[in-house]
Amino acid sequence: MYYLGVDVGSVSTDFVMMNEELKVVDSLYLRTKGNPVKVVASGMERMRSRYDSAEILGVGATGSGRALAGSIIGADVVKNEITAHGAAAAVVNPDVRTILEIGGQDSKIIIMKDGIVNDFAMNTVCAAGTGAFLDRQASRMDMSIEDFSRIGLESENPVRIAGRCAVFAESDIIHKQQQGAAEKDIISGVAHALVRNYLGNVARGKKIKEPVFFQGGVSSNATICRAFEDELGCSVTVPEYNKVMGAYGAAVLAKEYIEKNTARTKFRGFEASYSDMKAHTFKCADCNNNCEITEIYDGEYKMGCLYDRCGKYQSLLN
Repeated sequence: MYYLGVDVGSVSTDFVMMNEELKVVDSLYLRTKGNPVKVVASGMERMRSRYDSAEILGVGATGSGRALAGSIIGADVVKNEITAHGAAAAVVNPDVRTILEIGGQDSKIIIMKDGIVNDFAMNTVCAAGTGAFLDRQASRMDMSIEDFSRIGLESENPVRIAGRCAVFAESDIIHKQQQGAAEKDIISGVAHALVRNYLGNVARGKKIKEPVFFQGGVSSNATICRAFEDELGCSVTVPEYNKVMGAYGAAVLAKEYIEKNTARTKFRGFEASYSDMKAHTFKCADCNNNCEITEIYDGEYKMGCLYDRCGKYQSLLN
């Protein structure tokens, strides 16, 4: 018997299948590609070929698209990424004190105490401290992000790159290339710039205490991990399921909810992947909130409504 966790982000959508002993038995890391409805259906279809719907005891959803995913799959709990990442890290190491998390388009720091989230902060508007910035620089240098990570580790003398702004950082990279700096030193310099940006913005004012976990898609980049260790002066642990810790945490939270409430799961079943799922968005002008409402359809059947602050459209379904 299993618990399913789904994390729908702007860049990736992740699935984790967890057993009753909190062990990850299966995972998927898929590109969202701007179509969360389609990628959720695709992930469900892949899981359907491996598991039976009757084996699922509970389902959790998280990520920026958590409400949408929760409606589609029938999630028992829908939680934010901070809570999910904290829950997963606490299972791996109950003593974890700091979680550094960097994804494709956002980053966050989570301060843990006694296995629960005690404080957190997220990036605001700058992209210089995210995976998207790294992907762009790797593309500019005509290499894969995997090569970018590997080559950067060879550097013993990283160049200084301005990291406070993505635009200025890119200009500085070009300048260093024109000066003839070694590729490996530029890559390592980019990594250190990203880390300094993160520590100076996202982690500003936070006391980073060990043990320190590094999670999210960017944590797979060994050069970034080493840059964090250089800048922090301490060991940084990348957990085994670093790229899907949000989904893992969602599964953990689903298990806690089901057991605490002795509830039966609302999971719609993997067969939902066959459904003609569609999302329709419109703006409601009935009051000053001007909510952008998202309606979820299965064919012609309206399954649910999201983001109506007053609950008007959701109540019409009852």
